[in-house]
Amino acid sequence: MFLLNLQSKIPIYEQIQTQILRFIEAGVLKPGDRLPSVRQLATENGINPNTVARAYAQLEAAGYVYNLPKKGVYIAEIDSDATRHNQLVSALKPLVAAGYTKKELCDAVEQLFAEVE
Repeated sequence: MFLLNLQSKIPIYEQIQTQILRFIEAGVLKPGDRLPSVRQLATENGINPNTVARAYAQLEAAGYVYNLPKKGVYIAEIDSDATRHNQLVSALKPLVAAGYTKKELCDAVEQLFAEVE
C-alpha cells in the first residue's frame, strides 16, 4: 500500500503522512477505514515502529485519523472546509517562517487573482 523511499531527503514519517492524505483525497481511504497497525506497517517497510507512530500521531493531531486503543487507527470524518483551510495554512507556514510579511503575502495573493481573472 505504501511506497516509501528510504533514500529520500524527505523524512519517512512525512512520506507516510503524505501518502495517507493523498489516499484520503483520492477516495481510496474513506472515513472509518482502518489503517495498518504501527507494527504491521513498520515490519512491511523495514522501518522503526516509532516512525509510523509519529506519522499517525501527527495525523491524529491534525484531525485526519483517530485512535481507538487496542483496536487501531481509523480515518476520521473530515470537514472539507477545514481541510482546505489546513492546506492553505500549511502552504503559507514556510513563507511566514522565511520572513514574508502579511502585507507581502496579501499583495501576492491579490496579484495572483488579478492574473487569473
